[in-house]
Amino acid sequence: MPRFRLTCLICLLLSIPAFSPAAVSDTLVFGNTDSENAHGLAATLSAVETGGLGEPSRRLLPGGPLPWQGGMLKFAMRVDPERQNYFTIRLWGGDVNRNPMTLHVAGKQIGYRHLGDIEALEIGTDAPAYPGRFHYRTCPLPLSLTKGKERIECEIRASGPIWGYGRNFDEYQKPMTEPTRGLYAAYTHTDPCFTPPDGEKQGRFPENPPLRTAPGPEVLDDLKKRVNADIERLLREPDRPCSQMQALFLAKAWHTPWTRAAGNPKAIRKIGVSLDALYRAYVADPRLAQAEPSTYNPDWFGLGPAGQVIVLLEKELAPSFDQAIDDGSGRQVKRREGYADMLLACRDWHREHRRQYTNQSMINDLYGIYLANRGLAVVAPERAMPERQALRYLRESVGLDPWLGSEKDGKPVKPLGDSFYQLTARGLTKELGYVGNYGEVLDWVAQIYEATRPAPGRPGDPEIKAQLVKIARARAPFRYPMVDADGCRAMIMETAVGWRDTHFPGDVTYDQRPSWDGSPFEVSAATLDPHLVGYSQQMLEDKQFFASIAGQIASPGFRVTFGLMAVPERYEAIRAQPPTGHRLPMSWDQPDFVFADEENGVVAIKKGREIVYASLYWRARHALNFLGRVHYLTPEIDRVATVKLETEFTPSGMEYTRPDWTNFGFANGGHRYPAEFVSAHAGEKLPIARIPEGIAFKPGQENIHAGRGDFYRLRYGPYLIAMNMSADKTFTLGVPEHAGEIRELPGTKTLRAGERREVGPRSTVVLRFE
Repeated sequence: MPRFRLTCLICLLLSIPAFSPAAVSDTLVFGNTDSENAHGLAATLSAVETGGLGEPSRRLLPGGPLPWQGGMLKFAMRVDPERQNYFTIRLWGGDVNRNPMTLHVAGKQIGYRHLGDIEALEIGTDAPAYPGRFHYRTCPLPLSLTKGKERIECEIRASGPIWGYGRNFDEYQKPMTEPTRGLYAAYTHTDPCFTPPDGEKQGRFPENPPLRTAPGPEVLDDLKKRVNADIERLLREPDRPCSQMQALFLAKAWHTPWTRAAGNPKAIRKIGVSLDALYRAYVADPRLAQAEPSTYNPDWFGLGPAGQVIVLLEKELAPSFDQAIDDGSGRQVKRREGYADMLLACRDWHREHRRQYTNQSMINDLYGIYLANRGLAVVAPERAMPERQALRYLRESVGLDPWLGSEKDGKPVKPLGDSFYQLTARGLTKELGYVGNYGEVLDWVAQIYEATRPAPGRPGDPEIKAQLVKIARARAPFRYPMVDADGCRAMIMETAVGWRDTHFPGDVTYDQRPSWDGSPFEVSAATLDPHLVGYSQQMLEDKQFFASIAGQIASPGFRVTFGLMAVPERYEAIRAQPPTGHRLPMSWDQPDFVFADEENGVVAIKKGREIVYASLYWRARHALNFLGRVHYLTPEIDRVATVKLETEFTPSGMEYTRPDWTNFGFANGGHRYPAEFVSAHAGEKLPIARIPEGIAFKPGQENIHAGRGDFYRLRYGPYLIAMNMSADKTFTLGVPEHAGEIRELPGTKTLRAGERREVGPRSTVVLRFE
């Protein structure tokens, strides 16, 4: 089948100078009377304030016609009638606010509110994204709205925060209860990389941010108090059943010497009563083997946690296995047989209901299949599958073997073929491209490794351990230097270019992000890999470890308490290690660096005090969208932009027509907003790339192949990124004209304008124009 090269009207014209930023087409300075009058600004529910660096800004206020609606700004902007136009807003990097803002042109909404390939104009922040400096957000304007026009009518509308997991509109769309963050300026321009006008005030990254002075080791005392308080509550009534997750908590506490469950016979008694109650509940409702509601995401876990309890406490529980109990219906059954029945039902249902997204696949395969089978092997080894056979599911979920999907009649159905891996060769998750927050599956892979230990304290599966190290090292380039909310030195997880990320900026993260189920040092302590230990030592040197744990302790809920229990042991394990000298590669004292993962279409670049993250394969769930996502950090400003790029691909002959969605960019558009909200992208036809033979597909379905190109070229500022995502093709990159020096990163190699550079399969070339 022929390979097509489709270039959007303002993609990357490689014959033009590499970095010659065009002047902006128009600038509207909010809060400046002359500028606002010149653009015909009409403000509803808005207030002018003096903000960052003494600059004027406008906030949009609550009080719209519906509780979730806020203020609105109407104005006109000049655009180029022929070229691709972009719209950029200027925000203060120190503001924290969860209220989104949407841009509307000619009455039509630009982008999607939740996880679209073109995001809402502003999605809010969870922490200061760029303290002391300005942050710029850029989105492309549809050509259909600017073609042949010199001015466009714009609106910026405010609304309350959204919760992506809301089951109905009211749960999803929250009321607007406070003003938005300040809007400082809006711009239209034709260069994908926005360059602020000369004379615009800018801040600068502090040369030597201070270290934190608190909290300190006393945090571990608070942690132990919290864990023991939950244990005491559970053991007050040892004959009252608890949930299977609480039973697992007690089982792990039994093996943790400082807890009040360690060696405590009340814990074993409580766990035995709880397993019996769980079995009786299963007899009354066998569907509990599929989804036991006391767990979060119950159909991912089934009864697997109970299986792990039996494994961890085999010695203590074994004397009771052959005792008979009432199954709740008056029938007497040996515990061994009853437990085996429920664990077997759990294992086999989850084999037939595996999940594609990586973190979900790991949880389902770990608990629903593997740990259910491990527990089964304790009580009824003749009914359990051999260990090596059970390990197959874990190996698939961590990317060691091809992921073959759910089973039917004992055979895998292979929905993505027989060569799809859950992780890339570099060690990143595929969901479908790079993912920041959800992609940090280190807590789950660590649990998988721990689950393969034949007994607590003994080594687990060596190949899974090596894969855990590989995954953790692959995440390292996606931490960048910043200051935390208190202005202290820190490393932050990159989320702006993530497919499934809605939180910006990311958490303070070194070896591993804090989560409900995991914490810093989990992976480094489990593996003692020198690089990971070095990242943990860097966190200790930056005085961020105890602050991170304190943040977790401040979060309520049993799930968090459970995840904290192992922290003291991990801390002691890292503290006992000699200095390794390894540091996160984006640290300012590290050399220039380029990381590229061609399977995920993502690149991370460090050049001096500049850092660039780019997803070239960007939220193309249904078809090729010719869009890339860039996060470009300099000492002065921060840019997050969705821009046009050039893509070569193998066509399928099929097309995808964008629906009239304004909310989700997937899943049938999500909850519906009032009819007045109309998408500016509805009706756009996008080509679908070739789908490999044997994979069922219809246009409109989400598929990892549908929007994947072979070769990408992205021009952004002084950078040109050429990425070959194909496994078996070679492409040629023409080096554009440029009067200055052209460097290939990393290193000092220079190229000449007009030179031809071959880009082989699964490789990336990064050029910088000096």
